[in-house]
Amino acid sequence: MYLSTTTAELRQELDQYQILDVRDAEDFANGHIQGAVNIPITELAEAYPKLDQTASYAIICYAGGRSEQASRFLGDKGYQVTNVMGGMGAWQGEIVN
Repeated sequence: MYLSTTTAELRQELDQYQILDVRDAEDFANGHIQGAVNIPITELAEAYPKLDQTASYAIICYAGGRSEQASRFLGDKGYQVTNVMGGMGAWQGEIVN
């Protein structure tokens, strides 16, 4: 199970989450939320055991489709996850490279 949030809500609650960006490495390098960790969705099935199960994750991609898949996957594994609807395409906050 997972929750959902908007990018506007995430901006107000950034300190409550570890941001997990599931876009490919090239897209991540071109701009992401400060402090975000990049695990492309294609690598998530192998990499997820390295994630902290006590953390709360906000999962983001470009538009929300891949992050929804990743949120469902991690939620089923027992992680506390929130899908960011609209993704980086809707993000109005600071972006770093």
